[in-house]
Amino acid sequence: MASPKVMNGTLAASDETFPAADAQAELHPAQNKDFQVDPVSSDVATTSMENKERAEERRKKKAEERTDALQTLKSTIIVSGAILAVVGAVFVVTKKLKATSLFN
Repeated sequence: MASPKVMNGTLAASDETFPAADAQAELHPAQNKDFQVDPVSSDVATTSMENKERAEERRKKKAEERTDALQTLKSTIIVSGAILAVVGAVFVVTKKLKATSLFN
């Protein structure tokens, strides 16, 4: 803000003045195609969006890892169950063969 200066005991206006205003641009902002972007705000907005995107990517990656781990666990349980069933069937068949064996 321009402040008055004291010269010879009287107040005088400083040489600093406000920049001229563009009334058309101010009154009709939709027609103003030549607008300036505040670089700091733009950087903050861009950085914020990038951080959100990174967080979303990390969340998706963790969800995929959980899904992969869960899928691996389910596969392991199914394979273990199948092996247990085969071992049980072999045990039953062996017991039956011993029971009906001619060597008793």
